[in-house]
Amino acid sequence: MNDLLDKDATAQIMALVGRQVSAVELLKAALARHAETHEALNAVVAADPERALERAHAIDDARSRSEPLGPLAGLPMTVKDTFDVAGMAASSGLAVHRRRMADDAAAVAHARHAGAIIWGKTNVPVLAADWQSYNGLYGATNNPWDLSRTPGGSSGGGAAALAARVTPLEIGSDIGGSLRVPANFCGVFSHKPTWGLVSQRGHVPPHPGSYAERDLNVIGPMARSARDLRMLLSVIENGPLAPKAPPADLSQTRIGLWLDDPNCPLDPQVRATLETFAGELRAAGATVEPIESPVDMRALLHAYQTLLGGVLGEDMPENALRGMELVRPFARRALARGAGPFSTAALTVAYTARYREWAAADAVRARLRHEIAGLFDSWHAILAPIAPVPAFAHDHRPFTRRTLKLSDGTTIPYAAMLTWISVATALHLPATAVPAGRTAGGLPVGAQLIGPLGGDARTLAIAQAIDENVRGFQPPPI
Repeated sequence: MNDLLDKDATAQIMALVGRQVSAVELLKAALARHAETHEALNAVVAADPERALERAHAIDDARSRSEPLGPLAGLPMTVKDTFDVAGMAASSGLAVHRRRMADDAAAVAHARHAGAIIWGKTNVPVLAADWQSYNGLYGATNNPWDLSRTPGGSSGGGAAALAARVTPLEIGSDIGGSLRVPANFCGVFSHKPTWGLVSQRGHVPPHPGSYAERDLNVIGPMARSARDLRMLLSVIENGPLAPKAPPADLSQTRIGLWLDDPNCPLDPQVRATLETFAGELRAAGATVEPIESPVDMRALLHAYQTLLGGVLGEDMPENALRGMELVRPFARRALARGAGPFSTAALTVAYTARYREWAAADAVRARLRHEIAGLFDSWHAILAPIAPVPAFAHDHRPFTRRTLKLSDGTTIPYAAMLTWISVATALHLPATAVPAGRTAGGLPVGAQLIGPLGGDARTLAIAQAIDENVRGFQPPPI
């Protein structure tokens, strides 16, 4: 049965349809794998095996009677603990939000309607606001490639569970790289959709019960293969369905390679891995050529932080916001004197932005989105890093005390993690994360394929061609 767990979701579904395995058998195998790895990983932090087994028996019975079933019928899977799942506790990593839900989040409901058996929820940082996955309720999730390191955040529990073959599919979310960074750190696939393609209803944050479709935030699939990303996205996306495309012909694919930005230098090992990956794509027939920064990154980062501060500020305690308001004048003066885009001053100003400042940032976004649209007339996608470093050691100090150390000794701000994910997020563009190789020390490195607005089918098709012809998921040693 472990051989089947090692396969992707599509292969597992084919085995279910062909009656090579029953839904009950597959679910029990997934639960056993969870039990085997839980102490080491702490990836799945809430489970409902009894209800899942009832559903698995019902699907097996329906299949035995040749009743029509959905495309995911009998497939066991997990979702991020920021989504409401009927009958299960939800917390978003925060005790005050812990609740038992009567209804599914919209994306979860779509997956369940398609026949998925949702048996577990995966760990997140508090309010999904970190590139690590730990909280006071459930503790820290470990990276299956190196247990002393983080799997990323905020969909880190899901990425770790995928890499460890605990689940074949995961539903995650992304406002600051939360789908892409964990995929990068754990060596799996994810897709950050065009903003609005998948409903956010039932995702926390914002507050439980909110109907808001938050700016910047997206809901998307995670998987061990690109074809699985496409399959799950087709299930959870809003109608009408986004255009589909067959796997791309790499010999007809033009990719712009963007590896340089003064705001966030890359760890030499990350750069070397991505340059090798670009060479592999060229050897497979793709045209891959270096490009300059696709937009004015300083303008984009300022706009993104202002937009992001407006969204995340809603979740901050009033006393914290009042404190930021008190120091806002000093922060503005620090910026005027040259404080950097990732300084405490920059973050303070962003979190306390006035509406007119938000509107100005939105106008900058619109201008930059118009400018980058022309780039996609020449390139099918932009290939870029996801993070400046591979998975780093657990660091639970306050944000302002954290830094990232590159292998050449360079130290950069922790908030520099926002740089490479910011283009797709701020401009509402799709981005598909793919495994790109491993460092000399054996840690996964990923890359993101950024596409034009609404071009989800394009980046997913290129990702599938890469998966099938260049490189795909490699299992960790756990």
